[in-house]
Amino acid sequence: MSIRSEFLDGVIIIAPLALAATPFGLIFGTEAIRAGLAPAEALLMSAIVFAGSAQFLAIGLWSDPAPWLALGFATLLVNLRHVLMAASLAGKMQQFKPWQRALAAFVLADETWAMAERRALGKPLTPAFYLGAGGTMYVWWLIVTAVGTVIGSYVSDPVALGLDFAFPCVVVCLVLGFAKGFRTVPIVLVSAAVALLTQRLIGGTWFVIAGGLAGMLVAMLLPAPAADGPAREH
Repeated sequence: MSIRSEFLDGVIIIAPLALAATPFGLIFGTEAIRAGLAPAEALLMSAIVFAGSAQFLAIGLWSDPAPWLALGFATLLVNLRHVLMAASLAGKMQQFKPWQRALAAFVLADETWAMAERRALGKPLTPAFYLGAGGTMYVWWLIVTAVGTVIGSYVSDPVALGLDFAFPCVVVCLVLGFAKGFRTVPIVLVSAAVALLTQRLIGGTWFVIAGGLAGMLVAMLLPAPAADGPAREH
């Protein structure tokens, strides 16, 4: 296939997922304005960070002055999954030059990773296809963020519209996406308990970091899932 065909394939395949992300981009732009960011600042965050869950987390913790250390560490914890996604794609990028790999890492998102993995099952993963998919997600996220900032300028009461519930919904969806059977239950429970206790005793935004670290610690201490043994002979 030609470079143009590969690029268009990436655009077409990612288009439904980009449209599905539209409400989140609109809500983020609106919530960013409500948190006190200027439209240009909200758009700059989308352009530099390009990670919806991390951006919602930042907006949820935003204050004046901004808790930079807590914000940076909390968003780092949220985005650690990108390391695993990048590692899974690394072996499928034989056709990528070093600078193309760097660009691919920048536009990496959950949707782009999923479509790239699916593509690699049947065809070689090419830079043109990846750029079509990842570039489309990136540009569309900027567009809907910009539209959201305009809408946010005219929304006087986001609570009445339920927009204040956007961040908790994103977190719940993120947790459910990581769920791997009942083994996830103690991780979530301990993380939530530590976060609530930290919020009660210390306050501020450190409960996010404390809960995240507690969940990671429990995950490391839990025994690994038992591998399926050989079938018994009857």
